[in-house]
Amino acid sequence: MAIDLRLLLDLLFAAGLGVLVLGRVTEARTLWLLRGYLLLVALAWVVQRYANLPLTSKLVDALVLACSLALAILWQGELRRLMELMGTGRLGVLFGDRQRDQLASGSVATLSEAAGRLSQMRRGALIVVDLGSDLRPEDFLNPGITLDAQLSTELLLNLFASDTPLHDGAVLVKANRIEAAGVILPLSRQGINRYGTRHLAALGLTERFDRCLAIVVSEETGTLSLASQGRLERPITSSRLHDLLGAALALPTGRSVSKDTPDTRG
Repeated sequence: MAIDLRLLLDLLFAAGLGVLVLGRVTEARTLWLLRGYLLLVALAWVVQRYANLPLTSKLVDALVLACSLALAILWQGELRRLMELMGTGRLGVLFGDRQRDQLASGSVATLSEAAGRLSQMRRGALIVVDLGSDLRPEDFLNPGITLDAQLSTELLLNLFASDTPLHDGAVLVKANRIEAAGVILPLSRQGINRYGTRHLAALGLTERFDRCLAIVVSEETGTLSLASQGRLERPITSSRLHDLLGAALALPTGRSVSKDTPDTRG
């Protein structure tokens, strides 16, 4: 009876973990890979426990190991983020029980207008919108200068003026307020030969935090982009940005379609 109870608990815990992991994945291709991997692990467990097939068991174990290494390479950013959350004890973010910080419709309009005007002036800019990722100073290379100011188009334009000391960093927007400016973000390794520093910073942050967006304005071309979940949609207009921000607030997680064009400077 004790063995059966232990087996039941094992199956329940494994099923719960599988549901938790699958529930955190929103991209279809990633979900397919994860389902296949979990099915392979389940097959290996069944063969080892109930089938007296030593050779088949060894082959399945080797296949599971190979797939584990492949997934570790493909998902190194996600795994690093998982270890960061576990190490800092921020399990609320990990299990997704933190409420999304909502932007008011007026704030969406303000961000869209400011990004459009910055694009027209070809003034480089990077605006991070935290929608509930619980961003903390240690998540950045440099947390910048704390402002805690009311979000406005005029303030954003001033912060990204070329003669101001904070224009090279990012502006952090959370709960309809500008939390900080001059923030230095971690860079992504993807597209390192195609994008400038601002685009790599936007990709790097949104790869690690699925509940934040990054608005990028290229200083060289004035191209407007939006980064979400490690992907860029570009080029876009200010009206398209307004629609994307509204959609990100309405859906559980924002999704974007990559429409990349090479850029040599952020």
